[in-house]
Amino acid sequence: MNYYQRAMNLAMDDQFNQAISELEKAVKEEPRFVDAWLSLAGIHGELKQYSKACEYYEKAKSIDSLYSLEYNLPYSINLAGLGRFQDALKTINEFLTIPNLNESSLMAAAYRKKTYEFAIAMEDSLDRDYAFNPVNLGDSVNSEFSEYYPTLPIEGDQLIFTRRVNNFNEDFYITERINGTWSKSRSLPGEINSNMNEGAQTISQDGEWLIFTGCNFPDGYGSCDLYISYKTKDGWSTPVNLGPEINTRFWESAPSLSPDKQELYFASNRPGGYGGTDIYVSRLQPNGKWSAPVNLGPVINTSGNESCPFIHADNTTLYFTSDGHMGYGNNDLFKSSKTKQGWSKPKNLGYPINTIEDEGSLVVAANGVTAYFASDRGDSRGGLDLYSFELRPDIRPIKTLWVKGKVIDKETGKSLPSAVELTDLATGEAVSRIQTDLESNFLITLPVGKDYAFSVNRKGYLFYSENFMLSQNAPDSVYYIEIALQPISVNATIVLNNVFFDLNKYDLKPESAVELDNIVKLLKENPDIKVMISGHTDSTGREEDNKLLSARRAQAVVNYLVQNGIDARRLKSEGFGSSQPIAPNTTEEGRARNRRTELKVIE
Repeated sequence: MNYYQRAMNLAMDDQFNQAISELEKAVKEEPRFVDAWLSLAGIHGELKQYSKACEYYEKAKSIDSLYSLEYNLPYSINLAGLGRFQDALKTINEFLTIPNLNESSLMAAAYRKKTYEFAIAMEDSLDRDYAFNPVNLGDSVNSEFSEYYPTLPIEGDQLIFTRRVNNFNEDFYITERINGTWSKSRSLPGEINSNMNEGAQTISQDGEWLIFTGCNFPDGYGSCDLYISYKTKDGWSTPVNLGPEINTRFWESAPSLSPDKQELYFASNRPGGYGGTDIYVSRLQPNGKWSAPVNLGPVINTSGNESCPFIHADNTTLYFTSDGHMGYGNNDLFKSSKTKQGWSKPKNLGYPINTIEDEGSLVVAANGVTAYFASDRGDSRGGLDLYSFELRPDIRPIKTLWVKGKVIDKETGKSLPSAVELTDLATGEAVSRIQTDLESNFLITLPVGKDYAFSVNRKGYLFYSENFMLSQNAPDSVYYIEIALQPISVNATIVLNNVFFDLNKYDLKPESAVELDNIVKLLKENPDIKVMISGHTDSTGREEDNKLLSARRAQAVVNYLVQNGIDARRLKSEGFGSSQPIAPNTTEEGRARNRRTELKVIE
């Protein structure tokens, strides 16, 4: 048997490397053996070795360009694999000049031509200075098996991923970043891994919940269902099926949990969608149950397949895969933003993040810059490996900071589960409402670019308020705070941190409405209490002027409360000027703290 025939038999059995060796012998023996060069090109293309494939197609064309013309379709695909889209388009146009092409070839060529034209049109919108340099996470994370579907809590110091152990059993593994280096990955502790397949997971931003895909579980409703596990002191709990509101007799997978744990995005092929696989969202109800899922609609979903949703910590930016939106071929990655009008038109992430191959799940850290994905690149340790890279600026989400803390009773020091709310000061709209966990811990995200009012409420207690001014220069830090709520009692006092006045003026600024409405709510829920609103200034200027200004500011608050239904007999106001400082007046920070409005229970 000659070298060429032996190579063809080996290729039929997927023994590609051995087939290449035989073909190399064939062309060494007969350098003008066009079919051998074309077969070498085809096998290297099958192995995604685009450069070698193009080299051998070009060799065949140099020997017999007319005969090789019929191979311009696969040649063009390999050129596109190298990002040479102009050359690919020229090559496919030459292919289409062949007379009497069959319908299958015409359809394939038309599809490829459309993708090449799209890629060329995209080139002008891409940052030419951007360098796509994925970094393998290394031997501590990756193994000879496939690692994929990375997910991380908001602090970014842990990475949980799926590993296909022994190439058949999917389990979860975890690695921690210590001093900038990822530790040796280990099986996720607890009762979550089993001899079944667990994969395609999302971890809550506070690191307390893991929702994942379980296929063919005994208690499943369909082929693949969504399950939840909770972090405990002994590891992760035994998974629980999310139930029939989420799961159906069809396929549910690829969950992504919003940062406030109030919305769950996932993919499903249930009937009633726009295509094969659509993206849905379910909302957590006050009773702890998930609502009936809602399709994200035709802006996101197409007649094709949409999957792998990832909602960023900014709770606005959604990344997902699709083969229905126009792209480079197969599954591409897209980005859409949540607006008041709905989801924005998806934006293709562009080459070289997207290629002619299938792209998988993508997650982006809270900083909006670092992204993680799985790939079988040339430096893979085996199968798919996990990589990180820097996102191009125009496809980044909003950078996100966060507040992590605990609520306690000021008098007893005991945990105090409470409601936590973040409000956009400019619009007065609630950005996020969450309930602390049973140990009264909470995490709330702060997308930069806006100013926020932050409040913590519990019945029978004075609310706590804080503000985070992130519309201009956001600090590059996060906030860890312990909030001591005061039981409502005589002399209990709080600082109204979100009541604002212009310098030396006593007109309430519009941003104050959020805080003032909280006071109205407090007084309506506790109709028997009376309060005093007191104004305070720093020591700058004449004390007589300071006292008058502080009195007028306090009265402005009282006037707002009366206008919003509070009996004036329950209210008192007084201005103390600079006579009651809570910080030194020797620094700007101290003076800012002294310029304040307070609420005190007097009866």
